Amino acid sequence: MRLAASRPPEARGLGRDGVRLLVATPDGVVHARFGDLPRFLSAGDLLVVNTSATIAAAVDGRRGDGRPVVVHFSSPLDEGTPWAGTPAGRPAGEGVPGETPWLVELRGSAAATGPVTDAAPGETVTLPGGGSLTLLRRYPGPEATRLWAASVAAGGATGAFLARCGRPIRYSYVPDPWPLPAYQTVFARTPGSAEMPSAGRPFSAGLVTDLVAAGVVIAPITLHAGVASLEASEPPLPERFAVPAPTAQLVNLTRAEGRRVVAVGTTCTRALESAADPDGTVRARHGWTDLVLGAGHPPRIVTGLVTGWHDPEASHLALLEAVAGRELVRAAYREAETAGYLWHEFGDSCLLLPPLPGRLR
Repeated sequence: MRLAASRPPEARGLGRDGVRLLVATPDGVVHARFGDLPRFLSAGDLLVVNTSATIAAAVDGRRGDGRPVVVHFSSPLDEGTPWAGTPAGRPAGEGVPGETPWLVELRGSAAATGPVTDAAPGETVTLPGGGSLTLLRRYPGPEATRLWAASVAAGGATGAFLARCGRPIRYSYVPDPWPLPAYQTVFARTPGSAEMPSAGRPFSAGLVTDLVAAGVVIAPITLHAGVASLEASEPPLPERFAVPAPTAQLVNLTRAEGRRVVAVGTTCTRALESAADPDGTVRARHGWTDLVLGAGHPPRIVTGLVTGWHDPEASHLALLEAVAGRELVRAAYREAETAGYLWHEFGDSCLLLPPLPGRLR
């Protein structure tokens, strides 16, 4: 039975690093607390974290016929955005001159119980403060029913509008609203994620200090996560990422020394693997990634993974299995369900440590 975390651990009397941690290795499963993480890593291991900050991406609106709607702003669609069936960049003539279209999702309630499926191109949604958005086309193609490219008119930059009028995206398993700081990780620096890169949430400043003192190296990437409420059949959305040169150098050195590269979340995994050459060399890169890891595209870089617990039907499970192997991931999920671990962004965590290539550990 899966139990959703309905509120932050702080509201349950725990520190951020007080949530449960299931450590899965080929030797079996260990139950611990997230603050015990330094016990399971070794000096010289590299922990890669995401510095993207969560934005207030949910805004109330009203459709043309007067029905209320909640708009989830996923990401701006700039000239580098991958569009299905078209060259890179948005099709010519779309949007308002001088304004960047956004990828959006329409939801029928504040608790986001389900997407709106009866919208049509050209429909306008009225937003607070005299703003509006117009649906341009379905994303990524005409057969899609959930996501839209939309032109936004908000009297200025959309990011500033969201800061004034938005709130964090919230789904039905979280019945009460929580302020934006509850959706930030200790690593958050650059605003851009529609939903929190939640694998990093259990880290505290004290735990980071403990990891550094234990000789674990910490390096940043940035990947701005889009809306995560994907249907079972949907692949991950294209997302904006940046891997800086110092991080690329640290990854290459760590791998050369035979140490682990542990990604904090699927966002870090996707960014690192998107920056890897065919020979496994990581280089500084930035832009959009539509990389989907799985059986057809195994990872070259990541050899360990910190992750939260999410519905196994979601597309991220294929990424976990690509990194850690199907058997280890399935065993971890079975144990988590049996032991009553809490799911989703305010829930418990998992550390997946498959054997390092070439040797057992």
